[in-house]
Amino acid sequence: MRVRLTPSGGADRIDGADLDEAGLPYLKARVRAAPEKGEANAALEKLLAKALGVPKSRVQVARGATARLKTIEIDGVSEAEIASFLAKHKESQ
Repeated sequence: MRVRLTPSGGADRIDGADLDEAGLPYLKARVRAAPEKGEANAALEKLLAKALGVPKSRVQVARGATARLKTIEIDGVSEAEIASFLAKHKESQ
């Protein structure tokens, strides 16, 4: 799953989903943690784990640790479940 993260965002929440220029989906999220020493990435992992109902240990920033757009790996969650999760958040915008 791809996530566009806003650190120091005032709240830990998912702001919806969108498509990039190539038509690929990504989730928009914000966390209170600052982008220092991996704190924002850890907060994002915790937020996604809670939203998906999986243990925090199964959610990991795989690529883009210092970038705004990140690739997240989630063990135990199928591609169909991720697509459904993104669609649900796109509709809630």
